[in-house]
Amino acid sequence: MSSDAMGIILKKLRKERKLTLKELAEQTGVSISFLSQVERGKSSATLESLRRFADALDVNPGIFFEENASYDELAERKALYHYKDLSHGVKHSTLSPIMVTLYPGDNDWSPFSHQGFEFLFVLEGLLTVEIEGERSQLHAQQSLLFDASKKHYWGNHTESPVRFLVVSSKN
Repeated sequence: MSSDAMGIILKKLRKERKLTLKELAEQTGVSISFLSQVERGKSSATLESLRRFADALDVNPGIFFEENASYDELAERKALYHYKDLSHGVKHSTLSPIMVTLYPGDNDWSPFSHQGFEFLFVLEGLLTVEIEGERSQLHAQQSLLFDASKKHYWGNHTESPVRFLVVSSKN
């Protein structure tokens, strides 16, 4: 999803719930300036930030994701990733399944952590994963389950898209 569209949805949801920037920032653990930049389309949110926003606003994270964007459409918008919610509208599950496509050039490392566990399964391409400063690579049909409270991130250091399933638990 484009940063502009994501920001419009985020701002609309925040205002519908009569929350200030400060209140939502405090609930999600992000800075007010970052939240403002996301709402104005000046900054992109990570998957973890989107999940925090969705939890605080009591919506399914899929509300922020585009279902039918093609690689060409995303490339035109300079998007380096695409998330597709696979929860089929289930709101209060402890699991969050998402299909992620990282396009070439998505190697902006910004490790984060959250409660629960994270399961990765690579469908195509080569995914670089960093956990607590240790990098490894997962090829197609390889998987990894880890404690998400450890600082982690994944990226694409190749010239081809990487497509993988990520299932995060909330507890």
